[in-house]
Amino acid sequence: MVNYTLIGLIFIIFFSGIRIINQYERAVKFRLGKFVGVLQPGFRWIIPIIDRVQKVDIRVITVDIPSQEVMTQDNVPIKVNGVVFFKVIDPSKAILEVEQYQYAISQLSQSSLRDMVGKSELDTVLAKREEIGSKIKAVVDKETDPWGLRVTDVKIKDIELPDNMKRAMANQAEAERSRRARIILAQAEKQAAQGLLDAGRTIDKSPAALKLRLYQTLSEVASEKNSTILFPFPEEMFRHFGKNKEK
Repeated sequence: MVNYTLIGLIFIIFFSGIRIINQYERAVKFRLGKFVGVLQPGFRWIIPIIDRVQKVDIRVITVDIPSQEVMTQDNVPIKVNGVVFFKVIDPSKAILEVEQYQYAISQLSQSSLRDMVGKSELDTVLAKREEIGSKIKAVVDKETDPWGLRVTDVKIKDIELPDNMKRAMANQAEAERSRRARIILAQAEKQAAQGLLDAGRTIDKSPAALKLRLYQTLSEVASEKNSTILFPFPEEMFRHFGKNKEK
């Protein structure tokens, strides 16, 4: 006689031990509380009650660094926040060596951010975010290496300045733009004066060029149609008078 109760119990035990591990996951397996290995993606079966698995996501994980109030090296209080990108390289270490690795890396990133910004001046923090982020990445990656984690990048997102510092920087930027404008204007005046000097020397070498320039100027003045130019006698008479005087 078939014992349907026993068959049903076997089916329950079999199906309760089925585990499906996704491609982006790894499963750390424990047997009676002892680590026995890491299960790869796919269909897996474990012994119910005796075995236990804990899944670990091996994709890149993003953790925000909350806003930190930091005093820079030149005694300017600022608020800085950022973001950390990391992934699990060794799932067994991430489970066995540290409790809640995401929380741990968040706290470590906050501490490193305060240290790096506190050692830098305000101008450096504003102009070299990538460099500071790289330094934080190196520190955090080294500290989390025993946990089986790899930090891929650290970005500084926002830097909040005090209102009086914002006004001072705005005034400084305005003064710098004014200085540049004055320098450009002075250089333009210098170039224009040099051009007039060169033109005067060239015209002075040829009386005909001076006459042509005079006619051109008169033409420009007459183009307004509101001016009248009178020559009381022909210009050639100047030359004639000059010859008679020489005789």
